Amino acid sequence: MADFVHLHLHSQYSLLDGAIHLKKLFPALKTMGMDAVALTDHGYMYGTLDFYLRAKAENVHPILGCETYIARGSRLQKETRDNYHLVLLARNQQGLANLQYLVSMASLEGFYYSPRIDHDLLREHSAGLIGLSACLGGEIPRTYFASGYDAAKEMARKYAGTFDEKSFYLELQHNTLPEQDEINDVLIRISRETGIPLVATNDCHYLKREDARSQEILMAISQRKRLSDEGRLKHDVDEYYLKSPEEMIEAFSAVPEAIENTVRIANLCQVDIPNNRTAKTPIYFLPDFPTPENIDQSEWLRREAAAGLHRRFEEIERRNDYQIDRAVYEARLQLELDVIINMGFAGYFLIVADFINWAKDHKIPVGPGRGSGAGSLVAYSVRITDLDPLRYDLLFERFLNPERISMPDFDIDFCRNRRDEVLGYVRDKYGETRVGQIATFSTLKSRAVVRDVGRVLGFPLEQIDRIAKLVPTDPTDSKLTLEVGIAQEPRLREMAAEDPKVADLLETAIKLEGMYRHPGVHAAGVVIADKDIWNVVPAFRGRVDIKGESAMQIPMVTQYDKDMVELSGLVKFDFLGLDNLTKIADAERRINEDPERQGEPFSIDAIPLNDPAVFEMLSRGETGGVFQMEGEGFTRFLLRLKPDRFEDLIAAVALYRPGPLNGGMVDTYIECKHGRKPVEYLHPILEENLRETYGVIVYQEQVMQSARTMAGFSLGAADMMRRAMGKKKPEEMAKKRLEFMDGALAAHPGVVTQEQAQAVFEKIEFFSGYGFNKSHSATYALIGYQTAWLRCHWPVEFMAGILSCERSKPERVMRFLNIAKEMGLRVLPPDVNQSAEDFTIVRDANGQKVIRFGLSALKGVGEVAVSSMMQVRETEPFKSLWDVCERVDSRKVNKSVLETLIKAGAMDSLTELPPERGRPAMLGELENAMKVGQRVQKDKNSKQISLFEMIAADEMPAEPELKLPEVDPWSKMEMLNQEKDILGMYVSGHPLDTFLAAGKKEGIKREWTHTVGELDEIEAPADMEEDGRHQVYDVTTLGVISEVIDRRTKEGKQRYLQGEIDGMDGLLQFHIGSKNVERLEKKLALGEPLLFTGNMEISRDRDGNARKTFRLSEVERLTVARQKDVKFIQIDVDLHRAEPTILKGQWMDKLFQVGRAHPGQVQIVFRCTLPPRWESLVVVPVKVDLNHQVTSFLEQTFGERSVVFQRRKPKLAKSH
Repeated sequence: MADFVHLHLHSQYSLLDGAIHLKKLFPALKTMGMDAVALTDHGYMYGTLDFYLRAKAENVHPILGCETYIARGSRLQKETRDNYHLVLLARNQQGLANLQYLVSMASLEGFYYSPRIDHDLLREHSAGLIGLSACLGGEIPRTYFASGYDAAKEMARKYAGTFDEKSFYLELQHNTLPEQDEINDVLIRISRETGIPLVATNDCHYLKREDARSQEILMAISQRKRLSDEGRLKHDVDEYYLKSPEEMIEAFSAVPEAIENTVRIANLCQVDIPNNRTAKTPIYFLPDFPTPENIDQSEWLRREAAAGLHRRFEEIERRNDYQIDRAVYEARLQLELDVIINMGFAGYFLIVADFINWAKDHKIPVGPGRGSGAGSLVAYSVRITDLDPLRYDLLFERFLNPERISMPDFDIDFCRNRRDEVLGYVRDKYGETRVGQIATFSTLKSRAVVRDVGRVLGFPLEQIDRIAKLVPTDPTDSKLTLEVGIAQEPRLREMAAEDPKVADLLETAIKLEGMYRHPGVHAAGVVIADKDIWNVVPAFRGRVDIKGESAMQIPMVTQYDKDMVELSGLVKFDFLGLDNLTKIADAERRINEDPERQGEPFSIDAIPLNDPAVFEMLSRGETGGVFQMEGEGFTRFLLRLKPDRFEDLIAAVALYRPGPLNGGMVDTYIECKHGRKPVEYLHPILEENLRETYGVIVYQEQVMQSARTMAGFSLGAADMMRRAMGKKKPEEMAKKRLEFMDGALAAHPGVVTQEQAQAVFEKIEFFSGYGFNKSHSATYALIGYQTAWLRCHWPVEFMAGILSCERSKPERVMRFLNIAKEMGLRVLPPDVNQSAEDFTIVRDANGQKVIRFGLSALKGVGEVAVSSMMQVRETEPFKSLWDVCERVDSRKVNKSVLETLIKAGAMDSLTELPPERGRPAMLGELENAMKVGQRVQKDKNSKQISLFEMIAADEMPAEPELKLPEVDPWSKMEMLNQEKDILGMYVSGHPLDTFLAAGKKEGIKREWTHTVGELDEIEAPADMEEDGRHQVYDVTTLGVISEVIDRRTKEGKQRYLQGEIDGMDGLLQFHIGSKNVERLEKKLALGEPLLFTGNMEISRDRDGNARKTFRLSEVERLTVARQKDVKFIQIDVDLHRAEPTILKGQWMDKLFQVGRAHPGQVQIVFRCTLPPRWESLVVVPVKVDLNHQVTSFLEQTFGERSVVFQRRKPKLAKSH
């Protein structure tokens, strides 16, 4: 061991404080000749096992510790956030257990701004621990500076008496701080007078002296401060780096025993962490499942599985859609049970089956399975899964291999809304201290770290945004670091070369990338132990944000992440929340609530899996809302595939991945399926294994089956071969190749040659890289089919369920509203008297089912406000704005909520005014109405009569007349844009209404060649063959942009844009190539009526499907295009029928104001008539720009039918 050992060191697990990456620590130690080191992160032991395993792998002696916080007084008192530091090191196994307990209790019991222990708890659990008095934040230094030497000396004696003999050390540091030099002298004196030993540390926070500034920036990120801010927490020196033994020995030459004691402590600390990486036999801390009358777990599983299989037989016979051989099932069941029990996993199956069946019995939707677990017949029998594995040839050995001992792993999908109920059941059954969730750690990722560092360095936000947006990102590419991204993006390199400050930002960001920001809670991972969690791993109390509102407390969370948790021996169960289960359950409920439906209650589990209508719908590309299949790429895939059986969907889920798509497997499958290409097998012997997928190895299970059929492997051995192929280790592959060839020759003498065996092995090896887990494909294909079936047969119920489930995500609501529109479904606007919290199904005047918008889907209207309003209106509907304000609780339904309801049109029914007048009028009156309402509520609460009751009947009318104020009406576009922003859809019209109507008027030329709906109807010529040719149409269409996505080519060098045009009669995807991006992107204003010119390219793919691509070459505001043609606006006024306001000319001043605000070249002309024979033409001295504000004003003032757009000047007026 070296002459000095670092005993006080902070890694990246000291979140946003420690700047030492563990992966960089050990090479640095080796360079300095050091072979032992301690880890003492702040307050937690997040990195302990990670550190331990890395150290062991590098042959470095690991010393396990933590810099804890000591409360001032009791840890249970939450009064002051001030605390003291204390370094604890585990000397032996008892010390490690006590350290984990103390660190866990610091969070679970003592957390108040920081995790805290106290002296009482430390005294009770100090055995096996070594204590160091820590930095200037320790209690002894703090006591000295506050109360003097004698008090500090007494405090040192107190600590020394807390630990085992000679297990407490006074910690010296050398960092050039005057206070540190002073306290060093004090500690040396205390040591001389008391015999308490000294130890030297450096409180390492970064690896090199030059990293000090990066660590300072890291701390500033934590505090949300700039470097220029005064009063931020920081290290004032650059001494907290990983110093060499020589530097430390020189610094403490006056007290050599302090250096020597570091080695002594290192030798004393001999601790092992049992783990599944180094253990000879696997370690599992799993509770025994409680069985009736303490029947053996294995026997109980056999009984439950046999009884469950019998019930499954009855279900299959009732469905009567396929035939089974009971003997085959029973033999498979016994084989699986023998393997499960011999491997010691009976209890695991019983635990999983118990909480899944509890969920099902409590009507909590559970998925049919996920991952390889669906290949187990035992799981199917005890209702863990719901897909018959024998029907779809799913393999048990893919899940649990007797030749490879590893823990089974069921991933379970629950309805997201009720997942926590299942967790609550598990906590109640096994104990809250034995059930925990699993930590995650968010990191400073490339773009985020650029933004954080830029903010700390004081860059303007606009400049930070420009820099960060240039950083290439790809979540699927772990090698795409910030440094690599900068190398790929020339604009970043240019900015760094031109500006040293930008260069500094990027260099610092590179150093800090990957540092941990804060802990989180794994979305699914749960551990269930046979002892308190902290007896295996340290624990803490977690928090998770719920819908961006309050944070929910998680009672117990492991301080290790999922990989370290599993290595520690805790068994992980994945409780996943799947929204589609919620959507399916919601649709089921709505179907069963349909009063016109007769017969047995509907269950999604009872639908046939061979419905032609469902497959035809998918083959037409109608996939919106269908699980796994609704993306653009998958939809195109289905158009080619044209599935006609459930097995096609299983294959589709497996094939729709980059490997199969790029490797030609998809093409082969489709061509062979439709008879355009003959099916070829790797060898005739493998036909039975590969017939289902037309000779293509689609699934990992087919790799295993082919190895069994061809080479006589057991399925367990075949699974080992499949895994070896995945690892691509040359030595292992050479061994497996030889075993395969020998097995093939032995199993098929005279039928298979050595050359054939080798060729087949090589082909299997190639396909194995693309093969997918069939069990997972099958279960997810089932969920996909179920959603497709609901869309096909119960579309209104299905879409209402989806919209309700997505109501808290405005962009998702907007997307599914568009899908509903494509499906021909009507969605009614929200209404304070008619809408519920969720989207509901109602009947229109014709008795047709329509969807009513849910109030909680409105932006800014929370569930609390909706619940309050619905409760109030139960007595009677709201009658007016004042009625609403008088009756609702203004603390829950505040002004912002009411403004949103008005803008969304949800209160249109409370006034007889048209929306363009009623909405601004209600907004104008809102504040007064709320004041009146609050006053009335106050009076009622004080048991006084209402305002109107206080006025005698002879002093006021029986029905006091409350009128909305006269206000300027909103323009149509203003109203529509507010609807779109809040609802995700237009309610009272569409931005294109005026233009489409004008386009139909006589004398006006249409600026567009096709509407979006008309473009959708263009078909590829019947004689167009799949030969790469395109039919190109030059088209111009009109619409509003609903979405724009900025994309890059695969190489990342060129930008292009994709988006969607809402054309009122349909939606259209568009593409803007890299050459036109800079020119056109500024013109793509969301929500504004635009004219789009480009090429509609139509071709046929190899399956005969028409494929359309709209490539934009020009974008223009429709108002600008209209002005090229329109020279006059003629306003027809019938003097006999005109409103008094028009006859009195009250609009004239407003017209001149509009003219001054929007000057242009279009002349306004009035055509006044007085039936039967008199007419006059009046030219107004106002020329305007033809835009939305002008046309909306004219149409609202004089009526839409009275406004006529003209190319030529109207004829001179005549009088009769």
